[in-house]
Amino acid sequence: MTADELRKKYIEFFTSRGHAEISGMSLIPENDPTVLFTTAGMHPLVPYILGEPHPAGRRLVNYQKCIRTVDINSVGDTSHLTFFEMLGNWSLGDYFKKEAVEYSFEFLTSEKWLGFSPEKLYITVFKGDSEVPQDEETALIWKSLGIPDERIYFMPREDNWWGPAGTTGPCGPDSEMFIDTGKPPCSKTCRPGCSCGRYFEIWNDVFMQYNKTENGGYLPLEQKTVDTGMGLERTAAMLQGKHSVYETELFAPVISIIEDITGKSYGKDPEADHSIRIIADHIRASVFILGDERGVKPSNLGQGYILRRLIRRAIRHGRKLAPDRNILKEPVLKVIDIYKDTYPVLLEKQNFITDEVETESGRFLYALKKGEHEFEKMLPNLLKNPEKIIPGRLAFKLYDTYGFPVEITEEIAGEHGLSVDRAEFEGAFKKHQELSKKGAEKTFKGGLADNTEIVTRLHTATHLLHKALRVVLGDHVAQQGSNITGERLRFDFSHPEKMTPEQIKEVEDIVNEQIKRDLPVTFEMMSIEEAKKSGAVALFSEKYGENVKVYSIGDFSKEVCGGPHVQHTGELGRFKIVKEQSSSAGVRRIRAILEQDL
Repeated sequence: MTADELRKKYIEFFTSRGHAEISGMSLIPENDPTVLFTTAGMHPLVPYILGEPHPAGRRLVNYQKCIRTVDINSVGDTSHLTFFEMLGNWSLGDYFKKEAVEYSFEFLTSEKWLGFSPEKLYITVFKGDSEVPQDEETALIWKSLGIPDERIYFMPREDNWWGPAGTTGPCGPDSEMFIDTGKPPCSKTCRPGCSCGRYFEIWNDVFMQYNKTENGGYLPLEQKTVDTGMGLERTAAMLQGKHSVYETELFAPVISIIEDITGKSYGKDPEADHSIRIIADHIRASVFILGDERGVKPSNLGQGYILRRLIRRAIRHGRKLAPDRNILKEPVLKVIDIYKDTYPVLLEKQNFITDEVETESGRFLYALKKGEHEFEKMLPNLLKNPEKIIPGRLAFKLYDTYGFPVEITEEIAGEHGLSVDRAEFEGAFKKHQELSKKGAEKTFKGGLADNTEIVTRLHTATHLLHKALRVVLGDHVAQQGSNITGERLRFDFSHPEKMTPEQIKEVEDIVNEQIKRDLPVTFEMMSIEEAKKSGAVALFSEKYGENVKVYSIGDFSKEVCGGPHVQHTGELGRFKIVKEQSSSAGVRRIRAILEQDL
C-alpha cells in the first residue's frame, strides 16, 4: 500500500464512521507563541480540545503537515524525520476509549483496511502513579479485542501520558500501538519503546479525561476528548515490509537522484547512508517550509533560522559525498513532483522554492570560503604546534562563527599534516547543543501554554486592528499574516505605502474607542458562502471546511475565525501601536501591545 493509498483509506474509514474531514493547517502557527511550527495533528485544534465548538462537529478526521526540530541532530538514522504527515481523528466530547480503541484495532487489522496481523500488534497503556490511577479500562478494551496480557505493557508517565500544554489544563493517558518487525530482541528486557528497532510505533490514542489544576490536582473533565495520531511515513514503511521510512516511495526517488549525482550507492556504506538520509530529509522539510501557505525564507530568526539550518546541513553533507557538486536542485524538484497532487501549492510555488534554495546555497558556499580564509590565517601558528593538533575549541569557533563544518577543518588540516582534537570539539559542540535544546524546549511545548489569556486578548485586538485599518486606509487592506506572542501582536497587511503618524494615531483611536464601548464578542456557525454574503472578512483563498465560525465584535467587525476570543472588548485594556514598517513589497507590518489601564 502506497502512502497516498494509506492517506485515502484513513480518511475513508473515519468519514464512513461519522467523522467530518477537515483541512490540514499551515506549518506556521498563526496565533500560538509557544511553537515555531505545527508539531502534531492536534496542534491547530487546541482551542476545540479546550472546549470551543468546532464548525464541522464533534467527530473530525484529517491529515496534517508537521515539523519537529528538537531532535534535528538525530536525523540521519533510519527513523527520525524533520517533516512528517500525521493522520488524526478526534472525538470532541462524543465517543471515548471503547470506540477509539475499537476503531484503531479495526483499521489496523481488518483485511478491508490495513490488514496487519493482530499477532504483530503490541500495545502500551498508562501505568499509573501517585497522582492518577493505572489505565485498566483501556487495557481491558484491548484484551476484549484479543490482545493478550503478554502484548500489553503498562508504561510510566514519560511514555504514556499527554499534557497539559502548560502547567494547567486538559491532559490524560494514552495508548500506543506498535508493530513487531520480527527483529530479534536486543535483550530480555526489550519491549515496545525500545530503540533497537524491533518495535515500530505507528499510532497513538490520547484520552484527555483530566484537568490539571493550579494546586497540582487532577479533576475529571466534563468534555472528555479523544485525540489520535498515526505517522503516515512509519505506517507506510510497515505496510510495505520496509525496515526504514527511507525505503518507501516517499524517499526512494529522492535518494536515487542523490546516488546518481554523488556516485554513491545507498545501502553500501553506513557513513554515506547517514549523509544521504540527512540530505533527503532536510530537503523534503525545506521544500514544505518554503512551499507552505505561509512559507518563510531562510533567516537568522525563528522559522527562518530552522530553514537555514536545514538547507545548510544538507549542503554540508552533500559536500561530504561530492565536494564539487551542488546536489540540491534536482532532489528539490523530485520532492515537489512526489507531493504535487496531494499538496498542489508546492507546484504553484516551485520557482520560489528553487530560487530560495539556490540563493541560500550561494550564501553558505560564500560562508565556507570565509571559513577557509580564516583557517589559512590560523595555519602558520597551528603549524608551530609540535603535536600537530588543532585545538577543538578553534575548530568549534570556525563551525559556530562561519558555519564551517568540522569535517572540512579535518580535511584541510590533514593536507598540512595536522589533526583536530575531535574530543574537545565534541565537548564544545555538546555544550552548545544542550544550551540550544534548552532554548528550544521553551519554545516547542506545543499547544496554547500558560499565556492563553493574553494571547486570547491580543487575538481579539487583531480583529479590531484589521477593521480599523480598513476604515482608515481603505478596503484594499487584507491580512497577509499574523503572529502573537505573550507580549505583543504582529499583523501584516496589504498596503502600498508607509502609514503617516496621523493614520497610525487614527487607527489606535478607533480600536480604543471599540474597547471603551465594551462590545460583545459573539460567533455564529454558517457555510462559507453564507459568510461571504454576510460581509464577513476572511482569506477566502485559504481552505475552509463546509461550515465556519464567524466572529462579530458588536456592530464593528465580522470575520471568519476559529477563535478563541474574549467575551467583551472591555477586557482588552489600552491598545498601542509600537511599530509600523515594511514587511515586503506591498505589505506593511504593525506591532502592537495591550496596556492594562485604559
